Amino acid sequence: MPELPEVETVRRGLAPVMEGRRILAAEARRPDLRWPLPPRMAERLTGQVVTALRRRSKYILADLSGGETLIIHLGMSGRMLISAPKAERAAPGAFHHEHPAPEKHDHVVLDMEGGARITFNDARRFGAMDLAPTAEVEAHKLLAGLGPEPLGNTFDAPYLAARLAGRRMPMKAALLDQRLVSGLGNIYVCESLWRAGIGPERLAGSVAPDRLERLVAAIRAVLLEAIDAGGSSLRDYRQADGDLGYFQHSFAVYGREGQPCRTAGCNGTVSRIVQSGRSSFFCPACQV
Repeated sequence: MPELPEVETVRRGLAPVMEGRRILAAEARRPDLRWPLPPRMAERLTGQVVTALRRRSKYILADLSGGETLIIHLGMSGRMLISAPKAERAAPGAFHHEHPAPEKHDHVVLDMEGGARITFNDARRFGAMDLAPTAEVEAHKLLAGLGPEPLGNTFDAPYLAARLAGRRMPMKAALLDQRLVSGLGNIYVCESLWRAGIGPERLAGSVAPDRLERLVAAIRAVLLEAIDAGGSSLRDYRQADGDLGYFQHSFAVYGREGQPCRTAGCNGTVSRIVQSGRSSFFCPACQV
């Protein structure tokens, strides 16, 4: 599932062709994705200007001039792809402009002012879209329980210390709890814990304040580097222009079971364990 860096990369790719632009036509080619689409979604979107395109956790939020916000979740395999019309010869010396033919899993299509087409393609249909009043969107059922943004000012070591005090759950599980901090997933938690030298099985309430400082710094650094790299492409993820992300080439532990640890001076080997049904990659020699 795309995590914060992938969703932020998609948002940044969409912004130039969506922000400040009118939705000239909207089409919903099926009534549902993971859940039913909102009633009359195409009608409610058509004619609206996208006044702002922002991100909350793993959700893209498109604020509309009519006072509603389109909430978009990419799910496991969802893609928001941009196409520009291509010129085709209609007659000698004459051209007409068409977008690429629709594909099987193109479920929602937005034709934007300026000529761009935004297509939501989702082979597995685990993605989601909904419309909510912009003034109340933070209270929407998908967003209401989310913790602070890991790149925001409210996420810091004192906050973590207060929320983790006395908790006996593994540190890996704590960081995957979207109520504690939003947007983190398996890949970036593994990479952040490695940089901070904290084992995924360490009890969350036992991590000292100075190590939490290192962890917060590691989380920020990993996320910013991943955003700069366009995210991580392991299976289905693509940027809005269709390109792959390439942060996967910088993984220190994720997916590197049995390979040498990249910590300077460490002679350890990357291990994999399963926690709550998910693989955790770490170095038992330098993550304690």
